[in-house]
Amino acid sequence: MPRDPYEVLGVPRDADDAQIKKAFRRLARELHPDVSSSETAEEDFKEVAEAYEVLSDPEKRATYDRYGWDGLRSGGHTPPDFSGFGSLSDIFDAFFGGGAFGGAPGGPVQGGDIAVTVDIELEQAATGAQVDVSYDAIARCEHCHGNGAEPGTPIETCARCGGAGRLQAVSRTPFGQVVRTVECDACGGDGRVARTPCGECRGRGRRVRRRTLTVDVPAGIADGQRIRLSGRGHEGERGGPAGDLYVQVRVREHERFVRDGDDLVTILDLSAPRAALGTRVRVPLLDGSEEAVEIPEGTQPGATIVLRGRGMPALRRGRPGDLRIVVNVVVPRRLDRRQRELMQELADSLGEENMRSDESVFTKLRRTLFAS
Repeated sequence: MPRDPYEVLGVPRDADDAQIKKAFRRLARELHPDVSSSETAEEDFKEVAEAYEVLSDPEKRATYDRYGWDGLRSGGHTPPDFSGFGSLSDIFDAFFGGGAFGGAPGGPVQGGDIAVTVDIELEQAATGAQVDVSYDAIARCEHCHGNGAEPGTPIETCARCGGAGRLQAVSRTPFGQVVRTVECDACGGDGRVARTPCGECRGRGRRVRRRTLTVDVPAGIADGQRIRLSGRGHEGERGGPAGDLYVQVRVREHERFVRDGDDLVTILDLSAPRAALGTRVRVPLLDGSEEAVEIPEGTQPGATIVLRGRGMPALRRGRPGDLRIVVNVVVPRRLDRRQRELMQELADSLGEENMRSDESVFTKLRRTLFAS
C-alpha cells in the first residue's frame, strides 16, 4: 500500500493548493532522476508525483480523505506514468504549464539541485567533523565561456524556432492531451546557435565536472538529516543561479551505543552476585573515557542508571542528552564444582524475604517485556 500522500509531500492535512504545489515543486526538483544521484530516485519521484496528483485534484483528495487508497483504487485511480516525458522541465510543464522552471524563453534558468550521501561514525556525529564530498555537477565550459561557440566564431539566430527558444508540442499524458511549450531542441532555448560549435563541449556551453568539497558536519546531527549548501549544485543556464547541494548524513551503527533522540543507550552486563551485593564499575563513554558508576545493592534486570549530560550534544541550542545504562543481569553458567557448591549454599540460605518485591505482577511483566 502506498504511503500517505500528505506524508510524502510533507504537508499538513489542511494544506491549501499553494502549499501542495510548492511542496511538489521542491521535491520534484530534488528527486527527479535527471537531478538526483540516489539509486531510488525514480521510485521516489513517482511516489511524489502520485501524491501530488491525488492532493491537487479536489475530487480525488476528498475520496482519499474519506476512504484512503482503497477508495481511490475502487474508483479507477492508477499511478501516473511519466514515460512519455523526457526531462524534468517537461513534467513541470505538464503540471504547471510552460516556464515552470522560471524565466521567459531565452531567459535565465536555475540549475538543478544535487543530492549526495556521506557516512560518518557516531563519534563524529557527537563532536562534529569535516568530510570530503565528491560529486558530478554541470558547470560552464571554460573553453567557450558558456556560449557554445568556438572562440572567434559567430553565433546566429536559430532557424528552427526563429529565435524564440520555444516550440509547441502536444503529448498524451495520464491527464489527457497536454499542449506544452517546450524548449527548442536545436538551440536549447537560447534562440541562437553557434555556427561552429565549441570543440570542448560540442556546443552545449556546459560540461560535467567532478567536484570535491569539504563539508562541515555539525555536532549533534542525526542519521538521515541533510545539510544544504546553497549554490553548489548544477550551474544555471544563461546566467541563471546555480542549484543547491544536499548532503544527506548517514551515521553508522555503533557496537556499544544506540542513539535515542539526544540520549545514548548502552548495556552493562553484570553478574547476578554483583547485582545482588552492589558494586562499583567503570562504564565506557562515547569519547573513549570511562566514568565510575555505583550499582546499588539488589539491582534488578533492566534497571536503568542515568548519567546526565553524557549523551549527544543538541544540534541546536539546548542541553545535551543523557547516557542511559541498562543493567543486564547475567546468570552464571558452566560452573565448576566449587562454584556450584557455593551457589547451592546461597540458594539454600535464601528465604521469602530475600525474594520479595515491591512491584506488582503487571509492573514486572511490563519491565521485562518493554525494557529498552
